[in-house]
Amino acid sequence: MKFLSHAVLRAVVVAISALLAPGVWAQVYPTKAIRFIVPFAPGGGTDLLGRIIAQRLTETLGQPVVVENRGGAGGVIGAEMVAKAAPDGYTLLLGSPGPLTINPNLQSKTPYDSLKDFAPVSLGTISPFVLLVHPSMPAKSVKDLIALAKARPAQLNFGSAGNGSVAHLAAEQFKSLAGINLVHIPYKGSAPAVIDLLAGQLQLHFENLPVVQAYIKAGRVRALAVGTRQRSTFIPELPTMEQAGVPGYEASTAFGVLVPARTPREIVARLNADIVKALTSPDVKERLLAQGLEPAPGTPEQYATHLRNELETVARIVKMAGIKME
Repeated sequence: MKFLSHAVLRAVVVAISALLAPGVWAQVYPTKAIRFIVPFAPGGGTDLLGRIIAQRLTETLGQPVVVENRGGAGGVIGAEMVAKAAPDGYTLLLGSPGPLTINPNLQSKTPYDSLKDFAPVSLGTISPFVLLVHPSMPAKSVKDLIALAKARPAQLNFGSAGNGSVAHLAAEQFKSLAGINLVHIPYKGSAPAVIDLLAGQLQLHFENLPVVQAYIKAGRVRALAVGTRQRSTFIPELPTMEQAGVPGYEASTAFGVLVPARTPREIVARLNADIVKALTSPDVKERLLAQGLEPAPGTPEQYATHLRNELETVARIVKMAGIKME
């Protein structure tokens, strides 16, 4: 027996879905286990979020939602699996900036189109990036830091998890909007960069808030502002970068759920309703907030707009800073 290719299988599913009356897919879906692809190794914050969502979807959908960790190539391998899966609602992706908005702007070619090959279901969480300085730095505010950087051009350094990482893009955006010159020191991962910041080897650093929240509370680093448009639930006294004097700045890590393009709208709507319900339930919100993750569910259209905006923002920063893959 010959097996159908992915392309043929997708065509068959699309054809069948077109023949069914509106709403039929939602009435019978799901009838079997669902794969939830997390495109990173187990154990991190991404994996935790995926498992929280999977557990609740298992309860509401009445079928097992099984997390599969398919790491590699900065999330591209897992994302490609979902992009090429049958559009039947049985393969989900936990999306993040790496595979969806950063790699497409840094690689000459990715095996999928982030806007054309996926159907957004809902944003999941948004974690702000926070601007940090070592306590020995005289800067007590963002304006102080900008003034210091202008007085000492190319003398202050910042770290990141590597060229093209979210932290690198966050800092380059700051440099551009503030009109300052900082020195980039790339690391192999965010952990060593944070260690050097704590040791005073780095003067400043942009980092995902959940990673450094404990250090901020302990006074081992000084937080100056958050990168989101709104103040953080966790440090409400901290201004946003816009409020601190850098108009147009925004840097965060957003996670969301997507399915293959051409998945029936009724299935997308069903998944969206269950994910929004899960992320707004008190117990799930409590678990996420305990990990420094702020729930941010919304409509598929809102997530699609977010992805388009992020792709454009990253493209602008990459071009402006001349960032190349290592």
